[in-house]
Amino acid sequence: MKIYVDFDDCLCETARHFSGFVKELFNKDVPYEDIKYFDLQRSFSLENDQYEYMMIEAHKPEILLSYEETPGASETINSLLDKGHEVSIITGRPGSAYEASRTWLDNHSLDRVRLYCLNKYGRDSFIRNSDFNLELEDYYKMHFDYAIEDSPKAFKFFDHLPDLKVMVFDRPWNRTSELPGKNYHRCSDWKTIKEHISEI
Repeated sequence: MKIYVDFDDCLCETARHFSGFVKELFNKDVPYEDIKYFDLQRSFSLENDQYEYMMIEAHKPEILLSYEETPGASETINSLLDKGHEVSIITGRPGSAYEASRTWLDNHSLDRVRLYCLNKYGRDSFIRNSDFNLELEDYYKMHFDYAIEDSPKAFKFFDHLPDLKVMVFDRPWNRTSELPGKNYHRCSDWKTIKEHISEI
């Protein structure tokens, strides 16, 4: 099988880090469980300049490398690779974050996965014509049997694959979202994801 895996809040605990980061930067106390929107500017009630500053700071290499792994992520993915499945990490991070993101994967024993930065959100620092960046027209030529994603805003990127099975990683910002179809399944952790894949 070919498997799509999102990076932030699937492989690593990005939002938990942001909760502490926002408190450190702006003295705003928004616990992880209160992050109700994928739109972090809205979740943290930030002004435009605060949000821009936060995102610049959050994408510095030393910050990206500090994110904690989501329990079970590397173990599960490596077990899938060992069984001959192909796993691609497809993130909405800008291309400027590629090197640190690649290093994070390598440091967490995920050196065998391919990493792509998909221009999901029109990042202004997107690097074109590289081996690791995907424009949407290139992404839509790819096929996946399975996807692991936390963002409701990313579900639209699966519309071209009607048979795709999507594991929605349960997070506070997607709990009130209606899942688009019967191929979508909510999973609380990597153990549950592994069980679903094994059933298939």
